[in-house]
Amino acid sequence: MAAKPWLLLVSLAAGATAGVLRQAHAQPDSIGILINISINDFTTFSDASTRIGGMIHSMHMCVVHLSMVIAGFISIDCGLPGTAGYVDSTTKLWTVPDAGFTDTGSNHNISAEYTTQVPSQRYHNVRSFPDGARNCYTLSSLVAGLKYLVRTAFIYGNYDGLGLLPIFDLYIGVNFWGTVNVSSLDGYVVMEAIVVVPDDFVQVCMVNTGTGTPFISLLDLRPLKNLLYPQVNAMQGLVLLGRTNFAPGTEGVRYPDDPHDRVWAPWIDAAAFDVISTTNKVLNIDNDLFDAPSKVMQTAITPLNATKPIYFYWDSKPQLRDPTPQYVAVMYFSELQLLPNNSVREFYVNVNGELFSPGGITPDYLRSNAVYSEVPFPASARYNVTISATANSTLPPFINAFEVFSIISTTNPTTDSQDVSAIAAIKAKYRVQKNWMGDPCGPKNLAWNGLTCSYGVSIPPKIIGVNISFSGLNGDISSSFANLRAVRYLNLSHNNLTGSIPDIISQLPSLTVLDLTGNQLSGSIPPGLLKRTQDGYLNLQYGNNPDLCTNADSCKPPKGKSKHAIYIAVPVVLIVVIGLLVALFFWFMRRRKKGSTTNTVKPENETPASDVPRGDAHSPSSLQLENRRFTYSELVAITNNFERLLGQGGFGEVYSGSLPDGTRVAVKLRSQTSNPDDRQFLAEAQILTRIHHKNLVSMIGYCKDEQHMALVFEYMSEGTLHEQIVGNRSDGRCLTWRQRLRMALDSAQGLEYLHKGCNPPLIHRDVKATNILLNEKLEAKIADFGLSKAFGHVSGTQVGTNSLVVVGTFGYIDPEYYKTQTATTKSDVYSFGVVLLELVTGKPAILHDPEPTNITDWARRRLARGNIEGVVDARMQGDYDVNSVWKVAEIALKCTVQASLERPSMTDVVGKLQECLQLEELRTGDAATGSFYTGTSRDPNSGYNANSAATTASEMEHDIGWESRMDTGPVAR
Repeated sequence: MAAKPWLLLVSLAAGATAGVLRQAHAQPDSIGILINISINDFTTFSDASTRIGGMIHSMHMCVVHLSMVIAGFISIDCGLPGTAGYVDSTTKLWTVPDAGFTDTGSNHNISAEYTTQVPSQRYHNVRSFPDGARNCYTLSSLVAGLKYLVRTAFIYGNYDGLGLLPIFDLYIGVNFWGTVNVSSLDGYVVMEAIVVVPDDFVQVCMVNTGTGTPFISLLDLRPLKNLLYPQVNAMQGLVLLGRTNFAPGTEGVRYPDDPHDRVWAPWIDAAAFDVISTTNKVLNIDNDLFDAPSKVMQTAITPLNATKPIYFYWDSKPQLRDPTPQYVAVMYFSELQLLPNNSVREFYVNVNGELFSPGGITPDYLRSNAVYSEVPFPASARYNVTISATANSTLPPFINAFEVFSIISTTNPTTDSQDVSAIAAIKAKYRVQKNWMGDPCGPKNLAWNGLTCSYGVSIPPKIIGVNISFSGLNGDISSSFANLRAVRYLNLSHNNLTGSIPDIISQLPSLTVLDLTGNQLSGSIPPGLLKRTQDGYLNLQYGNNPDLCTNADSCKPPKGKSKHAIYIAVPVVLIVVIGLLVALFFWFMRRRKKGSTTNTVKPENETPASDVPRGDAHSPSSLQLENRRFTYSELVAITNNFERLLGQGGFGEVYSGSLPDGTRVAVKLRSQTSNPDDRQFLAEAQILTRIHHKNLVSMIGYCKDEQHMALVFEYMSEGTLHEQIVGNRSDGRCLTWRQRLRMALDSAQGLEYLHKGCNPPLIHRDVKATNILLNEKLEAKIADFGLSKAFGHVSGTQVGTNSLVVVGTFGYIDPEYYKTQTATTKSDVYSFGVVLLELVTGKPAILHDPEPTNITDWARRRLARGNIEGVVDARMQGDYDVNSVWKVAEIALKCTVQASLERPSMTDVVGKLQECLQLEELRTGDAATGSFYTGTSRDPNSGYNANSAATTASEMEHDIGWESRMDTGPVAR
């Protein structure tokens, strides 16, 4: 492929005033810039920092190549297999494989037809990242607060044989760097940035935007002196749009001629310009701000017609993420001719008609001079540069070199350094397979799966929640957890953790929930944890650890009265009094019913909200239990001594039973290990007695007989929705799409009633496929209101219930609820969105392929590519209306967005599911039998476009931007 002229000019916002410009004569510190370069415009360069000494496979190699390793330089050949490095043929610098810098992705070679078109073997390999939203390289052993040049290159070369050109985002640390958009199979993008690194490491991350698989070819890092490029500071960095050496030839100037390893691409238009040059060394003055290499400054261009100015321009390169980019420029001048006494060379520089320098410029002989902008130019679509001689000048103008940069913000805060160290140690110890890459908490939409962070103004984010249950953790509990000083919620359940529980965990000042259920822990509970549990500060869960608390006294709280004893004693007295009042009330109600022992199940049609009794669902004094009260002996008879177990939940075990009239029932018996608080039981009973809807499981009665507590429900013969989805149907068949839609609609209507039909409204807080039951007609009903909370109506869904303990089921919990510990109706909407995805895909809420992955992330990645076939349950064999499936998938994505305000209400969901069911019924010819929702509270503008899955998914991830790269060089006129 013929070499292309590399156009260094990019859009600069024009019109700088004299007050924002400086003329510099100084020796620059090393500079880093964000740049877009074509393969043929430069050859690669590489080196290794001191940290890669351990990556050199032998001491012999280390000695042999010592002269090729530059202090602080890191040169990485991304996708190079093995651990052996090599000397780059162009720069003679040491290059290393990338295995020591990232632990995700896979290695590939570009297609053979493209290998001859690249200037170095560094471009023969790529590493691609098909999995995870963000994948990162970590470059460490840096100096915090120092400026660094970071360079990346992306050469597609049809490495995957698909011919699909990807578009993805690039981040430096937690800050957006740019969008990588490779425009052709043999195309490439090279980017450089100069930034201040706030820590002793920096991460370069590729972020999947749903428009192709991210990949990378090479990655370089070069340290710079902080004197260089004064436009760079802790608040902003520079992205290079172009860097040009006005000189003939095709070879760029780079290391070792430029000690900072910048790439200066040559350019000249022989039809318009003449070249002046010298073989003498061009010097930089002390404290030069840009440190231009002598080889670059030894050439310059001047107009062939000495009476004409120099003209060139560059165009602005907006991106979707940065529609109005801001630009700064640096222009380099050095007089290369020893002028006679009667000769004068003086010229003006204008950008879009405004002076770029305070006055006329007269460069020094064989000395590097730079004129630069300190603040961005005013925005413009095109930036025209004019260099014209002053009236006093006897010689034409010239220019030696030019750089232009856009500005990126680097103000996003990184996670608290102590938290980063702690969670990194935890990741390393357990080899957590959750795609934990980049900064743990930032940016917010890319926070690590399973982590909850707090975000404040001008303070680093801190980790306040860690959920790594079901993650295959082995070994003892790491002491690094104790360094997460702000953590409130720590869930290590259902792993293979062994050893004892470290007492140091009890010293976490903010910890309110510790879940160690389902491990192999042994020994006793540390006294500190027991004390905090006894005092009511900590919810400790440690069941299903066979070797834990084997000694009867090993897990008892310390002796002595709790400091909260007085706060407990008073409510106990009140409860006794209230209990007596309630008992009298029940006795009165039974007398009024003349001792009747028969029971009528409430009708399944919806009760008007105005008929629902008001009252606090958690106040025993307000209970109005009008359903049948059973004795424990009656329950024994009904269940035939609890013969047939149907299932088990947090409250207790559920048994099959039959009333004397033959009515099938399900008896939910409280286990002895569940919360013994009578108020909780009575509150649940009170909630259930006042809720009547055809899509809610009806309660027939209850039992409160001394220590025995139970609830009696209508029997749902077809089990749970989860069982139906996975294929445990009695007839052995797979659910049809129409059946799934009907179940989804039934469930949605039940939840809508809880949110809108109850007064006060109710939040379920544990919506999941196993809490949706089906009767013999496969009608779906919402069950298990044990976690429900009543809340007063203030302003829609923004009123929540505060709780110190986040309740729910892993995989269904709303991340905003998990973070704020405040449940709203939109928390139920999120959980229901997960259920919808289960119905569409036939897969569980948590997938293992091979690492645990939430179904929302799994589906969103595939739907973003328009791959509905790769998402929908294959067992349906294509027997569905594809638009209906798309619409349900989009509803699910809308329900599971991170921000609750952006989620639809259950009323909206019901309306959309009715539309989806209508599409399917029209396809099957059953439309006449359809029952469609006629509610009037839906937002008419809350519809879902059946063709916008990719757009919907991209809203969850990142907007797509366009790479700011130059396709042409300076243009003479």
